[in-house]
Amino acid sequence: MTPASVKAARILAIAADMTQIVVFPLFVGGAASPWDDALDLLVAGVMIRLLGWHWAFLPTFFAELIPGLDLVPTWTAAVFFATRGKPRPSGASPAIEAEVLSGGREQQEKIEGR
Repeated sequence: MTPASVKAARILAIAADMTQIVVFPLFVGGAASPWDDALDLLVAGVMIRLLGWHWAFLPTFFAELIPGLDLVPTWTAAVFFATRGKPRPSGASPAIEAEVLSGGREQQEKIEGR
């Protein structure tokens, strides 16, 4: 799982949830349902492709099929749960690399052959 795939998955999850919360309720409930289900299938496939299989995607997919429950940002929650503790895509600072020196100046002179 690369930082780029984590970032792409998070953006897709947020976009999918926003679409289901803001756009789809503007249509008649029954008329938008096939589009809503198609979006969920597409998002599930892309998430598995980007991040690999994670158990959080299974209950999310089934929850999205229940009318009205798609008004909860379940894809966003599942993706952030699945990618917790993974490389942060937002340009987080890298780990500090340090060299351990012991012996002080005398040890350094010994190494340099003085």
